[in-house]
Amino acid sequence: MAMIIDGKAMAMGIRKEVAEKVADLKKTTGVEPKLMVVLIGEDPASTIYVKNKEKACKETGINAETIRFPAEIKEEEVVAAVKEINRQKETHGILVQLPIPKHISEEKIIEAISPEKDVDGLHPNNLGRLLKGGLPWFVSCTPMGIMEMVLSTGVEIKGKEAVVVGRSNMVGKPTALLLLARHATVTICHSRTTDLKEVCKRADILVGAVGKPELIKGDWIKKGAVVIDVGINRSEKGLVGDVDFKQAKEVAGYISPVPGGVGPMTIAMLLKNTLTSAARSAGYHLE
Repeated sequence: MAMIIDGKAMAMGIRKEVAEKVADLKKTTGVEPKLMVVLIGEDPASTIYVKNKEKACKETGINAETIRFPAEIKEEEVVAAVKEINRQKETHGILVQLPIPKHISEEKIIEAISPEKDVDGLHPNNLGRLLKGGLPWFVSCTPMGIMEMVLSTGVEIKGKEAVVVGRSNMVGKPTALLLLARHATVTICHSRTTDLKEVCKRADILVGAVGKPELIKGDWIKKGAVVIDVGINRSEKGLVGDVDFKQAKEVAGYISPVPGGVGPMTIAMLLKNTLTSAARSAGYHLE
């Protein structure tokens, strides 16, 4: 039976630490970390995610403000608004809540964000630095959370075989690069990979981030593997991940649940990135 990686408990610990450092930053420098969230349209899931982020910021002493645009807004208006936020010295982090309406280029909006305020780690400058093995201003929040969860197991990453199922710029590719930076042998695959089951069975560390409900079954998993489930899928059973949790927990050594796994860690990493940006702007050294 697998050990459960409790992302909710881990995230609470990180949020407590962030709150303490935010308080010290304010006391020492007078700087209050500020996050600006850009929300376009009224997608119900996005609205809930933004409320959760605002609540988390408030609880840790970070000032969060959301700019809401109607779904029919023109692309150039959003770009201009983002560039204006870049110029605000009191704003340390900018996050565009995805997805956005199809008539607006996600790429153009993200490219408009200053890399130094891109706390979601999606700007090409930050992704490119990560690819080169250098230090990006920020790493995408979900991959950061995934790595914290893997490290919490105490399992040695160096030399291990890691498989990431999913190739998105937000999760799959950055996660693979972070694992590679820790000297894992990494395979990126996806729903079209030939004999996906056999590839997954090789993994000492398996990350499911493809967005297909319970795609990864128990017999796809190597005995004792670390399994991180990034998927959040609505089904007849309620919220389920990309991994069949009931089957997988009988085989894996460590496994993250859905919900209560990667989701809370993603928000915790967003808070951490926003604090880091504010501290840099103030010349304040975080321990």
